[in-house]
Amino acid sequence: MAGPEGFGINPQRASEVAQVISEVYQLGAQVAVVIGAGNLWRGTIGMEMGMDRTTADHMGMIATVMNSLALRDALEHLDVPTRVQTAFEMRTIAEPYIRLRAIRHMEKGRVVIFGGGTGNPYFTTDSAGALRAVEIGAEILIKATKVNGIYDSDPMKNPDAVRYDTLSYIDALNSRLKVMDSTAISLCMDNEMPIVVLNLWEKNSVKKLVQGESVGTVVC
Repeated sequence: MAGPEGFGINPQRASEVAQVISEVYQLGAQVAVVIGAGNLWRGTIGMEMGMDRTTADHMGMIATVMNSLALRDALEHLDVPTRVQTAFEMRTIAEPYIRLRAIRHMEKGRVVIFGGGTGNPYFTTDSAGALRAVEIGAEILIKATKVNGIYDSDPMKNPDAVRYDTLSYIDALNSRLKVMDSTAISLCMDNEMPIVVLNLWEKNSVKKLVQGESVGTVVC
């Protein structure tokens, strides 16, 4: 959600993310979104300065709600009906997360954004995404990043890095490639939830995936 400055919420970037979601929504897919808050706050920064881990994580969870509201606004500007649900109560600005209500929203043609992570410290946004995907019975969990899949090493540092087309859950865990945290991958493995890692900023990447084309790396 950050612009060129790398920090904060950039309305233009929010619109670009919303456009990607809108294109998938227009295909008739039911869409739910979990969004992080690295553009506003990272708990590791606070911990490095001596902050209590729980406090740092709570701040991060609140920051995800700010991103969720910005994304909802951008989606509604594209005439995509959207609801924000939070893992902890903030009734004046968003609904509390209720699984059946979230499913009902999607059945009625609304995009649902899940803010607040899991509502618990020590869990990442990856874990929140995996948990919500399993809870609502999603067909697939899409991890949208800045790279077009999973590589055997960091492609930003190694120009000879090799991209995987498919990867097993166990291999993804054992290789410690850090594309997702181990808790999220384990939860998906235990519940047979396929994961696709792709580049959000690659033109039509998410749309192509939903249409059945081979995009990114599949973990299954």
